[in-house]
Amino acid sequence: MERIKIAQLGVTHEHANGKIATVRRMTDVFEVVGVYDDRPNPAPTHFNGMGPFEGCTFISEEELLNYPGLQGVLVETPNTDLVPRALKCMEVGLPMHMDKPGGEDLALFKKLLDGCEAKQLPFQMGYMFRGNPAMQHCRKLVEDGVLGNIFEIEMDMNHHYGGDSYQDYLGTFKGGIMFNLCCHLIDYIVAFMGAPEQITPFLQNTPDVAPEIKNNCLSILQYKNATVVLRACSKDGGYGRRLKINGTNGSIELTPIERFDNQPLHVKLWLVNEKPGFKKGQQTIEFPGRTDRYLEQMVEFAQMIRGEIENPYSYAHDYLTQKVLLAASGYVAWDDIKDK
Repeated sequence: MERIKIAQLGVTHEHANGKIATVRRMTDVFEVVGVYDDRPNPAPTHFNGMGPFEGCTFISEEELLNYPGLQGVLVETPNTDLVPRALKCMEVGLPMHMDKPGGEDLALFKKLLDGCEAKQLPFQMGYMFRGNPAMQHCRKLVEDGVLGNIFEIEMDMNHHYGGDSYQDYLGTFKGGIMFNLCCHLIDYIVAFMGAPEQITPFLQNTPDVAPEIKNNCLSILQYKNATVVLRACSKDGGYGRRLKINGTNGSIELTPIERFDNQPLHVKLWLVNEKPGFKKGQQTIEFPGRTDRYLEQMVEFAQMIRGEIENPYSYAHDYLTQKVLLAASGYVAWDDIKDK
């Protein structure tokens, strides 16, 4: 099968290095024809260096947008610069994978989605848990009714990496770490819970940083008979990112929610009553180790470009995710946008 001609627009997003490394390893699927180096970029960024780009062909943004036969683009500029760059790709009809999140301007993000939908362009958001087999299995258990009616979900994106420069980086966003990292959790949650009735953010800072650095955040999504608690702190003592879902027939817990040392992940499942394929009581489901966070999504992106599958996540889903994110991050009140 002929390889897909792909280019990367940007090197300064936090995930830019990982994305280019993944597609360069997929030599039977992608031909990386060029990379646009967006440095210096005035948008706030947490740059991770140029190591994975060694040996790439660097081209201008104009050359990328007009590259003959180009079939897809990875948009990997800083968070607040993603949508303006993606709009350029949309205007010339290029399928794209755009990293997270969808910026701070809801109307501009909607313009991008509407344009992609009108042109029927494949558009994939870079929410990394879409390709996490263990987390997607937990979602399937919920959707299949194994846990009964869901009444409580807790998730966190805590970590302790990046040093002082990362704290300063978070301080450039009104929504802090909730905006920067909990977008991944919100994308995951609304896929099976839908739109919440109310959203209440609590944006705080740890005692050792300036008050404007919102690095210790919590947000509560309220549903008719359920609450979802999202947390993120960049000063956590370990890497214990966690998912816990409680329902009337049982619970599931996944800690950590990802790892890339080729060691397995374990979903702990406890059921009040047995369900087809699952016994009453406690059991553990093991998932094989992984070494590449982005592989599954890039495989899916290739399938979308070739027309083999439709995007499993609709334009409407991406828009809802962005609305919930902005409310959970304190940019806007949920009541002001939930019906828009």
